[in-house]
Amino acid sequence: MPSNFTVWLVNTRIFVWLTTTRIFAWIIRHVASPLDPWVFKATNGRFTSMGPPGMPMLTLTATGRNSGRPRSVHVACLEHEGDYLIVASAMGQQRHPGWRYNLEANPAVEVQVRGERFPARARVLSDREKDEIWDDVLQAIPQINAYEKRTSRNIRVFRLSRLASQSRSA
Repeated sequence: MPSNFTVWLVNTRIFVWLTTTRIFAWIIRHVASPLDPWVFKATNGRFTSMGPPGMPMLTLTATGRNSGRPRSVHVACLEHEGDYLIVASAMGQQRHPGWRYNLEANPAVEVQVRGERFPARARVLSDREKDEIWDDVLQAIPQINAYEKRTSRNIRVFRLSRLASQSRSA
């Protein structure tokens, strides 16, 4: 679990502002994004490339729609009714993140959270479903507020539902 200080820091305005600046976005895209899935899996969800996660995070492994190879991405998440919600914000870019298309092409995924790895099925929420949970998403992942202002596209939310009882400790 993150320390109280880490949780406090992540929820401060200065941290949210810092993590949504262009330079920090570049660092995340070019340094943290390639490293985090590996670090998170290797440490069983205890660390990312920037230290202990200060908000709920998961590593999602999906099949590449063109390559057919496993593709892993590390994203913030929100636990909701036993499932995990992830947001295809792409940090507010005008285009959707590539992983969104992978999930739509093949919704069978593997999810790594702290202490557990399990197979799941991804499903995009309808606009109505998204509206029902959007305030919870904004509260859990405050950076989404800034990302939403940067783009005119409809940011999609995916529900990751655990499959059967095939989960295992990682």
